[in-house]
Amino acid sequence: MPNSADRGRRTREQLIDAAAALVGEVGWGAVTTRLVAERAGVNAALVHYHFSSVSDLLSTAALRFAARMLAESAEAVRSVPPAEGVERIFEDLSRFTGAAPESLLLAEAFLAAHRLPELRAGLSALVADFRAHIAGWLRDSGVQDADAVALLLGAAIDGLVLHRALDPSVDFRAVAGPFRRLVAG
Repeated sequence: MPNSADRGRRTREQLIDAAAALVGEVGWGAVTTRLVAERAGVNAALVHYHFSSVSDLLSTAALRFAARMLAESAEAVRSVPPAEGVERIFEDLSRFTGAAPESLLLAEAFLAAHRLPELRAGLSALVADFRAHIAGWLRDSGVQDADAVALLLGAAIDGLVLHRALDPSVDFRAVAGPFRRLVAG
């Protein structure tokens, strides 16, 4: 039988998962304590037991999702040459439909970051870390201007995800060729 600490961790995880899903379904501003508790299958009082506010919960959920997504992208390229890595990154982005809850969670988080300094700092640190990993990978592969190329690649990823939210026909793989040439030197 799980002890109270294990139950508390499990409840916290359920709340984070519920909040992440709800942002993508109803929008950041429409997520309430009641909605999260219902989705997680817990008493509403537990939301505020585990988080200081709904914004704190939503920020935690968004940062966790962004960290996982960026870590997966950085890991996918770690042991391959840049041309193949760029191809993998853009292929992986295809899962972001622009209308899927995970796409909307990221878009909403970037917007909310302008009002929530802690979320902004967290997202900023994650993005900087991702760029540093990508720049190191490019540098180790002999790509010139690795820091600038990493910045450009990160900005392109963000922009493409936003473009796809507006136009579902955007095919991320279409830009893989120009990026392959960029990293080929």
